[in-house]
Amino acid sequence: MSKLKLAFILFFATVFYQTVNAQCAMCRAVLESEEGQQAAQGVNDGIVYLMAIPYILVAGLGFIIYWKFFRQKKTS
Repeated sequence: MSKLKLAFILFFATVFYQTVNAQCAMCRAVLESEEGQQAAQGVNDGIVYLMAIPYILVAGLGFIIYWKFFRQKKTS
């Protein structure tokens, strides 16, 4: 992937960032009946946090595999 494509993807990912609502239908129904909506926001943030961890771990593992096996070794 060229650096221009990567910069293009990162630019649009940051510009068009939207808030993610990750609640299931049952959680949303129970939490919307509450007045302050603070608990609903906390549950939503927790779900997004728990969802992001496996993706970060897989990306890190992929980077380590790439770094070990596919990088060109410098010849002295």
